[in-house]
Amino acid sequence: MTMNKRISKITIVGGGSAGWMAATALVTYLGKGSIIRLIESEEIGIVGVGEASVPHIRLFNGQWLGIDEAEFVKRTQGTVKLGIQFNDWGRIGDSYIHGFGAIGRSLGPLPFHQFWLKLFLSGRAAPIGDYSPQTVMAPLGKFAPGDQNAAPNSPLADIAYAYHFDATLYARYLRELAEGRGVQRIEGKIVGVNQRASDGFIESVRMENEAVVDGELFIDCSGFSALLIEQTLKTGYVDWSHCLPCDRALAVPSESVDPITPYTRATARAAGWQWRIPLQHRVGNGYVYSSQHLSDDEAAATLLANLDGKALADPRQLRFTTGMRKKFWNKNVVALGLASGFLEPLESTSIYLAQSGVTRLLSLFPKSDFNPLLAERYNRESVAEYERIRDFLVLHYHATEREDTPFWKHCRSMEIPDSLREAIELFRYDGRYFRNGEDFFALPSWVQIMLGQRITPLGYHSIVDDMPEDKLLDYVEGMRTTFMHAVAAMPTHQQWIDRYWKATAK
Repeated sequence: MTMNKRISKITIVGGGSAGWMAATALVTYLGKGSIIRLIESEEIGIVGVGEASVPHIRLFNGQWLGIDEAEFVKRTQGTVKLGIQFNDWGRIGDSYIHGFGAIGRSLGPLPFHQFWLKLFLSGRAAPIGDYSPQTVMAPLGKFAPGDQNAAPNSPLADIAYAYHFDATLYARYLRELAEGRGVQRIEGKIVGVNQRASDGFIESVRMENEAVVDGELFIDCSGFSALLIEQTLKTGYVDWSHCLPCDRALAVPSESVDPITPYTRATARAAGWQWRIPLQHRVGNGYVYSSQHLSDDEAAATLLANLDGKALADPRQLRFTTGMRKKFWNKNVVALGLASGFLEPLESTSIYLAQSGVTRLLSLFPKSDFNPLLAERYNRESVAEYERIRDFLVLHYHATEREDTPFWKHCRSMEIPDSLREAIELFRYDGRYFRNGEDFFALPSWVQIMLGQRITPLGYHSIVDDMPEDKLLDYVEGMRTTFMHAVAAMPTHQQWIDRYWKATAK
């Protein structure tokens, strides 16, 4: 039996953070014996507003790409992100933090929140945010990356955190790394795509200067234009705007304000929500909204009226349809980043999804025969990941008591996926949530959002009653006291940045 030969020519269409993340990962693991080329145009530019991330980026940058954390943060004007503060979502005046990492410490088969629930429902426990290091640290402006001397199973042993950073600077930094490791960058615009007559596989792309760039595998990182996956291969799109109604965003940078907070802020507005992402040299702001419920001028006025500092530019608009491609891998094209779909930035998943896509591609990397089973597996896993993140985002909108505007009335009453309805009903009954396989958002995330959005369970798991009352109180409140004392001793986020991660140039 003859083995199919290894793919040796990979062509990436489009730069930005998705393109250069793909390029850096592919050259790191496939660099020997492969030609990896990336085509981008300085003229077209990149979207570049994705400035918040999730903790997975530390694994991708550090363990997989070998990037030094301090250098990365300095080069991208980065800051720490411990979670997201949600204001005015359940009701106007509500505020809670979705923090990264665990809540308390599990005991036997039960997660910590089940023990907390028994006390909370009888008025004997503080809000859930008091029982997680990140949600205690964030509002106090504290940060430390974890206590190396803590017990291995202690929540203080490894503090989960992510970053805020300048996406354009990140792409530039990755480009340096990728080119240093052997990626060839081609400047220019693509004006045509050549397909194989027999099966429609992409053979090459034609440049404006008449050069032809061939490849065996093509990675489509061309953003919303989806040049290969959609314009050429007509893959199709699954539209989720019926349950994620926001379809536009305005983004604007503003002057930096001290102290730099170690969390993203998401404030619900009349027809969507406003983000605030603090970097070292500026603050990123934006209003994600529904054009069915708000005009562009009204959105711009609301955004500019709610900045902490002076605007540094005019608001820039993005238009999108929330959803995903029907296939992420079609023929010899794999779509990453905005070309693969768009889940609005409410939980900062865009960069994660591009990283997840490229690591999934590496694990299912084809040979020259392009075994269709690999593409089928890739697509099945990608669809499942997108759908579960979709459910998590819809939860934020649907679980609200607000009826003050037509937008929020719509969100309360709109049809939601059956999978989400089941998760809500199960949690409302006695606080249970069951993770589906490789779901990105784990139990602590769902618990924090459900509680934060006023879905309070009617009861708790019956096993909790087997614990004597005095031990239950000691266990739950002991956790809270431990976190309060540990966080009090931590430096501030600003002190940490100034001491270890200060950007060299503003």
